[in-house]
Amino acid sequence: MHNIKQTRPRADTARIRRSGKIIISAVTITLIALISGFVLWPATPLDLADDHQMQRSGIYQHWKAGEVIALVRHAERCDRSANPCLGPADGITRLGSATATDLGKAYRTIGMDRTDVISSPMTRTLQTAQAMFNQAASTQDWLLNCADNFENDIKAHKLQGRNLILVTHSGCISDLESRLGFAHALATEYTSSLFLTLGTDGKLQILGILNAKSWPQVLKEAPNNL
Repeated sequence: MHNIKQTRPRADTARIRRSGKIIISAVTITLIALISGFVLWPATPLDLADDHQMQRSGIYQHWKAGEVIALVRHAERCDRSANPCLGPADGITRLGSATATDLGKAYRTIGMDRTDVISSPMTRTLQTAQAMFNQAASTQDWLLNCADNFENDIKAHKLQGRNLILVTHSGCISDLESRLGFAHALATEYTSSLFLTLGTDGKLQILGILNAKSWPQVLKEAPNNL
């Protein structure tokens, strides 16, 4: 009996040690899986301002071929800013208009010859498009409503060999990002551009996102043959 009493505590200790090792192993595997998930499945689209990604992602080549779709969020809202309004309260600010004008210059730098522009009918998107390209844009209600058919609407208005700039809203952009695998993407900034193209399978493919403030540096790094 004496020997039995000595053996049980040792056996219990061994079991505890084995259990501890199993728990540590399980936690380690879980952490590795989580880390791998973050690496393999980024939470937000590629920032095209980083490390020459505008060129590496192939956007310039796609743009020359008329294969790009760019979703541009409208400029700074007047009703959510202390900055002076450009006009009506449901429009954009003067600062937002100036930013949109600079954005339009950036797009003209990469070329607008093969590009169509469509805007949401809201005042803030129309003013943004006007500031960007100094002319009124055609409008489509689906750029405001962003219904379940949003992807198909985009494809239907993308003409062969022509780029398409869509001036729209943050909610529409976020919904599209979520549908295309970026459910936890960061909220888009005013006058940011989400670039997409159509894959060989006919599905929309996100190439990356570029904020308005990053365009000067990106264009400085751009190839000379734009």
